Order: sequence, then C-alpha cells, then structure tokens
Amino acid sequence: MPASQEKQLEPPVKRLGIIAGGGYLPLRLVRACGEQGIEAFIVAFEGQTDPCLVHEHQHIWTRLGAAGTVLSTLRAHEITDIVLIGSIRRPSLAELRPDLKTVEFFTRIGLKALGDSDLLSTLRALLENEGFRVHGIHEFATNLLAAEGVLGKIRPGKADWIDIRRGIEITQNLGGLDIGQAAIVQEGIVLGVEAAEGTDELIRRCKHLKRKGRGGVLVKMCKPQQDRDLDLPTIGPETLRNAVDTGLSGIAVHAGHSLLLDPEEVAKIADKHKLFVIALSPDNMENYA
Repeated sequence: MPASQEKQLEPPVKRLGIIAGGGYLPLRLVRACGEQGIEAFIVAFEGQTDPCLVHEHQHIWTRLGAAGTVLSTLRAHEITDIVLIGSIRRPSLAELRPDLKTVEFFTRIGLKALGDSDLLSTLRALLENEGFRVHGIHEFATNLLAAEGVLGKIRPGKADWIDIRRGIEITQNLGGLDIGQAAIVQEGIVLGVEAAEGTDELIRRCKHLKRKGRGGVLVKMCKPQQDRDLDLPTIGPETLRNAVDTGLSGIAVHAGHSLLLDPEEVAKIADKHKLFVIALSPDNMENYA
C-alpha cells in the first residue's frame, strides 16, 4: 500500500488528562489508566467531583468557569490527550464566574440555552482548536460498552417489544431536538421522557404515572447527532434498583453505544426481580422479535 494511503496511527497515550465530573465513571477511567500504565492527571471541579477520586494522583481543584486555568495547567503538565467524563450539574452564569477563556467559549455558542449535545460538540471543537485530542472513555475501558444481546436470564416478551419500538421512536425523535436520551413507555403510552432531571429522576417520576398491568420499559439510546466520545447513555446497578422500585418490566439500551456499569451486578438484580436488560441497535430492529 502506498505510504500516502496508509492510515496514520496516533502514538499511544502515556499521559491522560481526565476532566472529571461526578459519578462512578471517572473512577473507572482512572483505574483503567492504572491497569495500562497510563499516567492520569485529574481536573476536579469544586462541588462536582468526588474528592476520593484524586487520592494519590496528580490533580488540580478548580471551578467550572476557570477554563483558562484548566488549559494552562494541562499544557504545563505536557498533556495533550484528554477525556471529559462524569456528570456535571449545570451552574447558572452567576455561579459560573467565567474567566476570559470561558467567556470566549460562551461567546462562541451565543450564550443561548443549548442542549447537551450542542454544548459538548462546541466544547470539543474549542479544545481541539487549542491543540488537545479528545477521547472517549471506551478507548481505555473497552469492557464498558454494552454488547448486543440480553444480559441475564429474562428476555423481553411480545408486549415489551411494542414498548421498546415505541421508546426508540420517541428517543430518536426527541434526541434529534437535543432534549434527552431516555423515555419510559407502558403498553404503548409514553409515561415520561428525560429532560434536565436525568434518567434516575425520570424513573422515579414515572412511578406515580404508571398504570395497572405490565410495568413498562425504560428505553435509553444515543441521540442521532451525538458525539460518541462524549456523554454516552449509561446504566448501572442504581438504574436497575430504581427500575425495580418503580415496577418497570425492563430496560433497553443502545448496543455498542451505551456504557454498562458492573454488568454482573446488573444481571443479578435483573434476574432476582425478573426484569430484562437488552442492548440492541435501533437501526436494525427487523432483526429482533
């Protein structure tokens, strides 16, 4: 093959900047780096990041509005590869107290109420323009991606497939408007869709809307325009516990484009309470029941 046609491979990552929000995923990434001999440098945010994450690792504590400090610190530590991971509670502009670099970012997006995907895409472009390479967590923790198929012993029933298909239709249409990743459907009726509250609160809210009969299905899919390196749909044991408490019949997620935390525990909870968990592709629904 001519050299001009050879794929240009990036050098292996030796140092990784982890821009860390809350939740379990930043810790999972830090552990994956340790397993692969990658040195992690953590950018932790006041009031957002778990303090336990930074123990025994190089890090800085900062506020969300200090983009200039974050970028200059990463450069000072000769870090060019970064992952943005973990949940972030969006502050108001008054809470943000933006520095000049943050003001530049908000000027670029027009200070308008963008959805998560638009915001993250703009942030990625800014970081890449600053010379950083943005990666997804799945590049380092490959076993986090949900593989296609049923997890555990319980499979969706005929009635569940009606709800799954309806949920996919809803999530893809609303996802195109950058509203949310998840919906709960019971017997073809949409009980709720995810907005700013997040998936766990969506599940809890629908507990009071659920009707008699089969419990309903949580469907969580990538948005059509979503950057697959940023903010992939995620479920884990806590999602299952909330689903059990609400009385749902099961959960369907996006195969290959969703993160599955602690799959053994997820399967254990699902089997114990007779819930199904399935990963599937919304583009190939003809392959399913």
